[in-house]
Amino acid sequence: MSESKYRIEKDSMGELKVPEDALWGAQTQRAVENFPISGLTMPRAFIGALGLVKWAAAGANAELGLLSTKIAMAIQKSALEVAAGEHDREFPIDVFQTGSGTSSNMNANEVIAHLATDVLQAPVHPNDHVNMSQSSNDVIPTCVHVSAAVSINDKLLPALAHLAETLKTKAEECGSTVKTGRTHLMDAMPVTIGQELDGWRSQIEHAIERLQDTMKRLTAIAQGGTAVGTGINAHPKFGDKVAVLLSENTGIEFHSAASKFEALSSQDAAVETSGQLRVLAVSLTKIANDLRWMNSGPLAGIGEIELPALQPGSSIMPGKVNPVIPEAVAMVAAQVVGNDACIAMAGQSGNFQLNVMLPVVAYNLLQSIEVLANASRSLADLAIAGFQVNTDNINKALDRNPILVTALNPVIGYETGAAVAKKAYKEGRPVKDVAREMTDLTDEELDRLLDPAALTEGGIKH
Repeated sequence: MSESKYRIEKDSMGELKVPEDALWGAQTQRAVENFPISGLTMPRAFIGALGLVKWAAAGANAELGLLSTKIAMAIQKSALEVAAGEHDREFPIDVFQTGSGTSSNMNANEVIAHLATDVLQAPVHPNDHVNMSQSSNDVIPTCVHVSAAVSINDKLLPALAHLAETLKTKAEECGSTVKTGRTHLMDAMPVTIGQELDGWRSQIEHAIERLQDTMKRLTAIAQGGTAVGTGINAHPKFGDKVAVLLSENTGIEFHSAASKFEALSSQDAAVETSGQLRVLAVSLTKIANDLRWMNSGPLAGIGEIELPALQPGSSIMPGKVNPVIPEAVAMVAAQVVGNDACIAMAGQSGNFQLNVMLPVVAYNLLQSIEVLANASRSLADLAIAGFQVNTDNINKALDRNPILVTALNPVIGYETGAAVAKKAYKEGRPVKDVAREMTDLTDEELDRLLDPAALTEGGIKH
């Protein structure tokens, strides 16, 4: 590439070449050259949070009389462009960079300073103006919290609410159908499809409640702690003002962390949040696997339901259709569990006054939130909403289920019940027919005691 396609930028370490059309400066360029590791860059949500934090910081500094109104307005206009995703290509730094995220903070400072200089037609400095009252050590932890809180609030919680509502609607549609319950993957007492769906819905609603509780700690921000938590070079009211401005912009109630020393040195809230995402992943795996079992077949499996046919299932077996959405959801869940392990390890890396694995915490946390949100909507819309109940298969299995004899235990005793069940299973006959032969119960009593629908209500039927 010819020299004309570069410009010379300077920082405290000297001069270096920067692509002539890049909005970033020397420190960003150094990071690009130092960390050609994965090709993974910081997520869109994190870049958006950087823009919001720089916007709020400029506003707070102006309110405190530390920054001129003209410079603050130019910074805020430019920062909001970054927040909106208008300059994402200007954030090329690898996730695996300096553990404080200093490179990403300076990337934002340089890009916003460049944009603000063009707006103002006067120099805006990345450190003196855009980074005023801040350190990478409080900006990056703040951005981890802000990006995660916004993503949970705007994407994940609505997706989970949609999934829970879809489960409720499906239960109303086909929930009265009685089917064979299963424990240990073996036939058990009957349940309704509605009761099965109710268990799934409850799991999702509990996930919502857990995340909402976690948000109380995730919305505490480190801003104002600056380098080591003491707030050096920042106005005492700076952190509170930043929190107020972020709250006004996002509609989420952020607040300044009570202990800036904890906010800089630990990522406990992020670890907690990831843990709740892991619980959700476990719940989604349970639901996805249940759907796969219920859909298995169509001839040699359980075949209780038929999931929507979305695509051919085999390159060699014509007519095969696979449960692709539950499979995708299960893979998402596995990824989230892996991300959680990474975040837990990163959370341990708070050495004295700073955690030094912040970028990888942000990357994995935001990926988990995004894929869980998308997977939840896919599960709701492409699997649960459209599955059909195969009542013929369900009824055949239910009529021949020897475990129905459990309902006779209070009348004929466990030992006689076991003998009835074994004979019914061995001969492949309905429990009712065998019980009629082996007990003194009348047809009317057997019909009442062995009514599958009544058995789903629990209690003793005398």
